[in-house]
Amino acid sequence: MGIILSCCKSADDDLLTPDAETRRKLQAEAAEKRTRQAENRGIKDPARVQRLQKKAEELERREQEAMRSGNTNAPLRWQMN
Repeated sequence: MGIILSCCKSADDDLLTPDAETRRKLQAEAAEKRTRQAENRGIKDPARVQRLQKKAEELERREQEAMRSGNTNAPLRWQMN
């Protein structure tokens, strides 16, 4: 008897699809996860890479500040006599 009744009810009761907002949120989370995985692909020590990037950004920021302040004694400047 259960077999007959199971084919008479709608399939919508079994398969609930999430609303649009929930679907967007899940897709955004999946995209962020893929991005993080792609960034770390092939890198043995991601923390070291981040430290090196921060160090390079800090060095670049210092050089830009030195140029803005008018400091002409910047390192590695060539002088021709």
